[in-house]
Amino acid sequence: MAASPASQISQLSTGLPRQSFLFGDRPQCLNLRRSSSSSNCLSSSKSGSPRAVDSVRDPSSNLVVCFGEMLIDFVPTVGEVSLADAPAFKKAPGGAPANVAVGISRLDGNSAFIGKVGEDEFGFMLVDILKENKVESKGMRFDPGARTALAFVTLRKDGEREFMFYRNPSADMLLKPEELDADLIKQASIFHYGSISLIAEPCRSAHLAAMKIAREAGAVLSYDPNLRLPLWSSAEAARTGIKSIWNEADIIKISEEEITFLTEGGDPYSDEAAQALMHPNLKLLLVTEGEGGCRYYTKEFLGRVDGIKVDAVDTTGAGDAFVAGALTQLVKEPSLYKDEPRLREALLFANACGAIATTERGAIPALPSKSAAFQLIEKSSAKVLQP
Repeated sequence: MAASPASQISQLSTGLPRQSFLFGDRPQCLNLRRSSSSSNCLSSSKSGSPRAVDSVRDPSSNLVVCFGEMLIDFVPTVGEVSLADAPAFKKAPGGAPANVAVGISRLDGNSAFIGKVGEDEFGFMLVDILKENKVESKGMRFDPGARTALAFVTLRKDGEREFMFYRNPSADMLLKPEELDADLIKQASIFHYGSISLIAEPCRSAHLAAMKIAREAGAVLSYDPNLRLPLWSSAEAARTGIKSIWNEADIIKISEEEITFLTEGGDPYSDEAAQALMHPNLKLLLVTEGEGGCRYYTKEFLGRVDGIKVDAVDTTGAGDAFVAGALTQLVKEPSLYKDEPRLREALLFANACGAIATTERGAIPALPSKSAAFQLIEKSSAKVLQP
């Protein structure tokens, strides 16, 4: 299983105006196409009257609500090249929290996504992709004054991941607290988020407000920092921002590179460095190690589960596929972190999900089905051994 590592990113400005807009009081209305006049609803019939988009699944059934950014990844059509040397790019939907939401749905789970995109063709496309993948999208908002974020992503020949983001500001950064669908958040069994939504206002305030709603409603809080360092003003700002909500999470997933960053130089493969990131209320800490698999830490036990070898093409979104696999198991069995044999089985499944996600270019296009994950486990020599 290969997880998305902390990567080098370049940030380019689009020079877009800082304008935000909530499309009326009907968050369930989606999917406006070009029209000559503005509308307070993002889905309309031929007669011009709005029509609501129904929920695709029962929102009370083990719902995982994911919060944060959704964007378009552009991935080179050939491997092991720099962005400058790429001859062409494949367009693929992405954004870590959105990847997790789609990944959960692909695994026959129940998910919703809350975020903001531009009132542009890419934004419309992304909402369509959520709906096509049976992800509840009524928490989405559109902004007419900012574009949907774009990211160019490649894995160079030297093994280094290279990102270039177009967001200054992108629509996802402009989500406001008052635009949140509080009722949807309150239905969550698990509320999942990253750290990119903490970088700038007003999205940071929206993120904190959403966490508060989820916590007060009794949801389990799941956190994947997904470090993208140059999007922050400094390394220290990133470390401080990521840790500012650290002690709120019940479940945290990090990569080995993020251990080194957050502990300021700790050995990413040592149990001591990982355990230094535990906090009193943390139920489960997961550490992904790329194709090496993952490690797990609870208050009672720790261990590791080997990865599954595949012919990797692109590791973009593999960590998100892993998270989706883990959360689909945890939402069904909330006390899974107390049962080590069952937890190890769940993490082998998550490793299989992450491995499959590396076999195709792009994040969302490569997310696996539940049957594909089980088939890979069957074909492989991977076994759930006792620690």
